[in-house]
Amino acid sequence: MAGRAAPAPGALLCALLWAAAAAAAGGSPGDNPAPGAFGHVYRGAVNISAERVYAFAYRSEPGQVDAVRVYVNSSSENLQYPVLFVVRQQKGVLSWQVPLIFRGLYQRTYNYQEVSRTLCPTEPTPETRPSDQIIFVDVASMAPFNIAYELLVTRLENFQLETNKAFNFTASPSQPQYFLYQFPQGVDSVIINVVSDAAYPCSVVSVQDIVCPVYDLDHNVEFNGVYQSMTKQAAITVQRKDFPGEQFFVVFVIKPEDYACGGSVPSSIHGNVNRTWNLQRTKNLQVTIVPSIKKSVYVQAMFFSFLGFLSFYLGSVIVAFVHYIRVQRKASAGRLSPEHGSGMMTSSHPISASTPEGSSYGAIDESSSSGGRQLSSPERRPPAGSDTDSSVEEESDFDTMPEIESDKNIIRTKVFLYLSDLSRKDRRIVSKKYKIYFWNIITIAVFYALPVIQLVITYQTVVNVTGNQDICYYNFLCAHPLGVLSAFNNILSNVGHMMLGFLFLLIVLRRDILHRRAMEMKDVYTLDYGIPKHFGLFYAMGIALMMEGVLSACYHVCPNYSNFQFDTSFMYMIAGLCMLKLYQTRHPDINASAYSAYASFAVVISLAVLGVVFGKNDMWFWVIFSMIHVLASLALSTQIYYMGRFKIDGPDSDVGMFRRAVMVLYTDCIQQCSRPMYMDRMVLLIVGNLVNWSFAIFGLVYRPRDFASYILGIFICNLLLYLAFYIIMKLRSSEKLLPIPMFCIVATAVVWAAALYFFFQTLSSWEETPAESREKNRPCILLGFFDDHDVWHFLSAAALFFSFLVLLTLDDDLDTVRRDKIPVF
Repeated sequence: MAGRAAPAPGALLCALLWAAAAAAAGGSPGDNPAPGAFGHVYRGAVNISAERVYAFAYRSEPGQVDAVRVYVNSSSENLQYPVLFVVRQQKGVLSWQVPLIFRGLYQRTYNYQEVSRTLCPTEPTPETRPSDQIIFVDVASMAPFNIAYELLVTRLENFQLETNKAFNFTASPSQPQYFLYQFPQGVDSVIINVVSDAAYPCSVVSVQDIVCPVYDLDHNVEFNGVYQSMTKQAAITVQRKDFPGEQFFVVFVIKPEDYACGGSVPSSIHGNVNRTWNLQRTKNLQVTIVPSIKKSVYVQAMFFSFLGFLSFYLGSVIVAFVHYIRVQRKASAGRLSPEHGSGMMTSSHPISASTPEGSSYGAIDESSSSGGRQLSSPERRPPAGSDTDSSVEEESDFDTMPEIESDKNIIRTKVFLYLSDLSRKDRRIVSKKYKIYFWNIITIAVFYALPVIQLVITYQTVVNVTGNQDICYYNFLCAHPLGVLSAFNNILSNVGHMMLGFLFLLIVLRRDILHRRAMEMKDVYTLDYGIPKHFGLFYAMGIALMMEGVLSACYHVCPNYSNFQFDTSFMYMIAGLCMLKLYQTRHPDINASAYSAYASFAVVISLAVLGVVFGKNDMWFWVIFSMIHVLASLALSTQIYYMGRFKIDGPDSDVGMFRRAVMVLYTDCIQQCSRPMYMDRMVLLIVGNLVNWSFAIFGLVYRPRDFASYILGIFICNLLLYLAFYIIMKLRSSEKLLPIPMFCIVATAVVWAAALYFFFQTLSSWEETPAESREKNRPCILLGFFDDHDVWHFLSAAALFFSFLVLLTLDDDLDTVRRDKIPVF
């Protein structure tokens, strides 16, 4: 930006400058006047025996910051003999050469013959009268021949940026720009918004303290202050407390290449010396500095977050109180009796017994259910005081059963299965088995979270120390710092997961206590009616929800490609635990143990890590992963179809194993191809395998870079498919949906739909370069503090909470139905 020439100083000052310039040059300055004039273009030539010195004087007004810009140009293309320019000020020296050389990727060089630099401005003095300033510009060269040059020195009129006022300017690699900003009274924090119509050339925005020299070239702009790379948009939040002088420089540098911003690199340009580089790499920019939010907004946001989720606690207390009143009224009316439970059997009776045999394993088969009634009677159960945790007793068959029913293979492969067939083990032993889920996930959470917290603290420290804001992918237009944290709003919005996870634990604890009291009273309904009450998986789900909030907050301390798995690891666990809980509901005796389940989760997380490292472009990884995915789907489908009793073994040798496999395939897939033995299970597994194979094919074809989200999508789709199947089969079996689970289902659907809307409002993306990611940044939408992704955090926490309540209350209607009348699906 060229400014108008300053008024000429006094005659005495001019004479002194003339003499000083002549003495420095070793003789008469020739045709060019030694005391230079602002705004005048000086042309000349220099060689090894002739150099030029120019002196520029100006008067600085009290309290005013004056900036001077020097423009130079040389027609020489000889890199061996560049023209050297040295600018001497009162407190510093600035020098450069023309042609000015920039180095790019793979040692490529870019040469510029036009250079302009802003000199470090003079600091305002407390004096009440004007002060005179002198600048010397030395021009020299070691060339044995004359090299022509041009020199122009101007004073900048618009050097100081104003609040809420846009300022337009132009910059290039050899002509960087920087401006001064001073905090106004009452403003503790500002946001520097920089925009450009063109994505390229790639540029860098830096905020530096008022210290000379100012680092305003590509090779040194990262040495001081805070900086970001930029294509079309950049935003930096600056706090008054970080600058004791309450002012700072905003520096704009254009890079010689675009690869840092995701652009292409020219194939061969080494040695291309052309002054048109200045035109090719010019960028128009607009900077606007606006005040950031006040401290009161932080307080409002925290109150909103905590009070909003405390309302869930209040709602839960109200529901529990209403439920307590209703139970007391029913108890006083004598409605809770065995006769009442028997009456419920008719209304909750599954599909009619007239259904043709084999049409559905959910159909009533009186011959099979009669055995179930006999076996599930209280006389056949272990003593109530039995509390052993012996693995032998846990997995043993039941010797008190009739001989033909004692074999698990016979029981679990009946055409029509009922809950009594799969809930025969001692309740206390099975409950202890499921409690292992709870204790194991606490151990996993501690050992997983502590290194994660340490790592993200290191990330944040590196960002604060180096000033490199390209390390973390924030939404910089809505990133509100607090203390050492750069984006406190993204961390605060995860409080919902922790609060609702703890609330879910309280709800499960209440149910657990009520169930224990009923067991102590030897209530017949808790012994032989309803779904067996095992709360270990529910406790594990609550801990997983809380840990998802902790690890999501850790990820958002410095979100990037390397630590995204922190945000998804417990999502895998939540989805897996929900599927296990849904399966355990009607298969309590044959569900997976905690050790095998968590080992499976460990394998999934290991694959996610490998996907982060190798999944970008390596085809071999996707081939291996897709094979593992398909084979795992088939193996799991086989176990589910045969209720865990499918074994490929033979009495002889390996030949017997293969003979058994062939016989199974022939019997179940060819001989009964027209009608499988377990039709409903077969339909579910066929649809499930089609979905998983589709995911495998999609991964092979497109190879998504966000591998962690890809795996999470597989888990979520399988969970939704199984939940839909469960609800459909429940309704098909003439079972009811009580008001509370119905409300939770509707609330889950509505909240998930709203949450996903905000989730897909992409505000940043570590799949791209930091500069390209910032193009997606958008302002806050809630309270001037939270952005779209924060709203996703709020809504997803509520959606997960309602989803857990669906699993907790879905089968409350079966509490008064005998287990030999509850179908298994």
